[in-house]
Amino acid sequence: MAMAQDTLTVMQYNLLYYGQITGFCNNSNNSVEMKDPHLRTILDYVKPDIFTVNELSATEAIHQHMLDNNLNINFIDYYKRAESSNTAGSDIVNMLYYDSRKLRLKKQYTAQNYVRDVDVYELYYYSNDLPQGDTAFVICVVAHLKAGNTTGDANARKVMAENTLRFLETRYESSNVLFMGDFNFYTGSESAFQTMINYSNANMRFLDPLGQIGEWNNNSFYAGVHTQSTNVNSDCKAGGGLDDRFDFILISDEVRFGTNHVRYIQESFKAVGQDGQRFNGAINGAPQNTSVPPAVANALFNFSDHLPVTLRLSVDKTLDITENKRDPFLAVLAPNPVCDQAKLSFYTAQQNQIQIRLSDLNGRIVYSRNVETFPGKQNLELELGFLPAGLYLLSLQDASQRVGHLKLVKQSSTW
Repeated sequence: MAMAQDTLTVMQYNLLYYGQITGFCNNSNNSVEMKDPHLRTILDYVKPDIFTVNELSATEAIHQHMLDNNLNINFIDYYKRAESSNTAGSDIVNMLYYDSRKLRLKKQYTAQNYVRDVDVYELYYYSNDLPQGDTAFVICVVAHLKAGNTTGDANARKVMAENTLRFLETRYESSNVLFMGDFNFYTGSESAFQTMINYSNANMRFLDPLGQIGEWNNNSFYAGVHTQSTNVNSDCKAGGGLDDRFDFILISDEVRFGTNHVRYIQESFKAVGQDGQRFNGAINGAPQNTSVPPAVANALFNFSDHLPVTLRLSVDKTLDITENKRDPFLAVLAPNPVCDQAKLSFYTAQQNQIQIRLSDLNGRIVYSRNVETFPGKQNLELELGFLPAGLYLLSLQDASQRVGHLKLVKQSSTW
């Protein structure tokens, strides 16, 4: 069995009509025989323990083909998959694959089936104290929200998000939940996204690990977080280069703070191959992409018009939040960049006095606040509209002299 301490790599990927023939994605430009070598290169690079996908053909034989031809190869035989499900009757569906040496699938549900199914997979960690009935759970919620940039499309995404959150709050209000998929959001102000991060039930809200919430569409300021499109020219793939942030893995507070045996590893979220220099350009174009090996950049270019997004989780059944020496508060600031207001959220394991300071690049303190906290999650509203645009350092220090730091980007209201 696996040890009681481990790290899990999670990968979410839109596979671009994998195994599904359409008028524009067909056997001449998107067959599985063409795609598989590229996917194998990407999977070998990432080595995911949890692999969730969108745009997989609804045909169950294709689900098995993925397992047999891309995961369980080269003497590997430990990947398993979820059951095929498609209550919405869509041509393309979601799926979950996982490393059975570390994880088991306990249950799966359909959270909602408006437009397409949103699938919920309940995984548990295969720890060495299972005989005592003790383990850690990871709930993967996989969604491919309605595409398109019309008001009707955005409304459909909102309905899908609301349906899903209502389902989740009846079962997973205090659980380790990952909400992942191709969300097709053009902006962080879209109603569906706001539903996810500001749901009416505060215990069922999700966090963007990057904290990069803003007007993503065709905005060079967010070049480092765009995930679509990997190509400049259109055929089966969308063209135009990278200028949209569609692909996400959002996390629950339990995952962020590590209060339930599973913790997000700080700064581990990334879009594979994204080096911040691809705005309106191809993933393997000029300048040379040095964030991944050339073979991986070429595979990302050839396989899909989306980039996979990944993060890592620490599974530690003896986890003590106060042991995090790098950032003892696990603090997050959102939105960041900020115009006028921002929410600072962090965790304290016990009653404490916290000193909050914001300094400019010259070390001058421009904002100061002292707060008394009680054990648990803390949420503070910061009014920062008075600050000039620029880069700042936000620090938190408690009575024991533990210090955490965050970078804050202040932008003008007309950015």
